[in-house]
Amino acid sequence: MKVWIDQDLCTGDGLCEEIAPAVFALLDDGLAYVKEGDKIFNEPGGAEGLADVPDGMLEAVIESADECPGECIFIEP
Repeated sequence: MKVWIDQDLCTGDGLCEEIAPAVFALLDDGLAYVKEGDKIFNEPGGAEGLADVPDGMLEAVIESADECPGECIFIEP
């Protein structure tokens, strides 16, 4: 599974980072991005910044998407 964030929809609440800090990061621009380990997918972000969902994190990623007020988290098979 892969995940990405549409930064145009992101409200910067940071709930995703609280729920799944291994997958999401809030940067200085106030927006959330996906990450793999230490690599943050902010260049480019959006749909081109697809990150693999780590083993054991799928439920947390789904919860993050469900709780996101901006509805900006997208999970791809």
